[in-house]
Amino acid sequence: MVAAPGTPRASSDALLNTQRSRRPRNMGQIIRWLLLFIGGILMIMPIAYMISTSLKWPHEVYNVKLIPDEPTIENYTYVLEDGRFYWWFVNSIIIATITTICNLLFDSLVGYTLCKFRFPGRQIVFIAILSTLMIPTEMLVIPWYLMSQSFGWLDSYWGIMFPGLMTAFGTFLMKQFFESVPDDFIEAARIDGLNELQIWWTVAMPLVKPALAALAIFVFLGNWTAFLWPLIVTNSVDMYTIPVGLSGFGDEADVAWELIMTGAAISTIPTLVVFLIFQRFIIRGVVMAGLKG
Repeated sequence: MVAAPGTPRASSDALLNTQRSRRPRNMGQIIRWLLLFIGGILMIMPIAYMISTSLKWPHEVYNVKLIPDEPTIENYTYVLEDGRFYWWFVNSIIIATITTICNLLFDSLVGYTLCKFRFPGRQIVFIAILSTLMIPTEMLVIPWYLMSQSFGWLDSYWGIMFPGLMTAFGTFLMKQFFESVPDDFIEAARIDGLNELQIWWTVAMPLVKPALAALAIFVFLGNWTAFLWPLIVTNSVDMYTIPVGLSGFGDEADVAWELIMTGAAISTIPTLVVFLIFQRFIIRGVVMAGLKG
């Protein structure tokens, strides 16, 4: 017997059916949130263990407990009072900042040229740039070193920076984003009397801020954490970057993990600052891309 519409029994049946239909959806949401929570824990644990180890005494380092029995800041005092760490930090800041700025300028300029200009061999140039992504860095180390030695760039800022002042990935990224800039804007700027550099700087660049922000984060982090090339091209301790300098704690202090973790914890501060500065541009770009879609 079917209950008439509007009766209490019909209302209760409808409510029961609605709850049953919502149950699978709620279970799916619970599973997704659970997986995200587990993934977040897995990503946070190395950072938490790094900070925990930096607060331990040497005899507690191999104790896997996350909370030290006797927390101490002596490791931070030792590292910060070490004059070498100060220079390593300054070197890393200078190298990562200058390299990031150069990448933003050069990669965006080349990407804009390959995107908005039509000239013979344009695709060949673009493919040649992309083909460098298939060459392992280890194969380029010897040519870079010989070049640095020939020009007297060994043990200098320029010697560390020159291989990364422009990247194929950055050129590709900027070219793809410049594709979304309407050609009508470019033509209107030309009619207004702007030259090509002014159009690139005042019209095109503001429209690709999300790409610039993403590129800045990638390039800064890549140069901040670079180890192999700075290790090869530098000779004096004062020219070390943070990754190279921290590796020295293992040789001098019989693998002093508490000091290495302390230096690593301090070195994460600039990367967090860079991400906090540029994340709003990336989020804005994702939102705008979703609205366009």
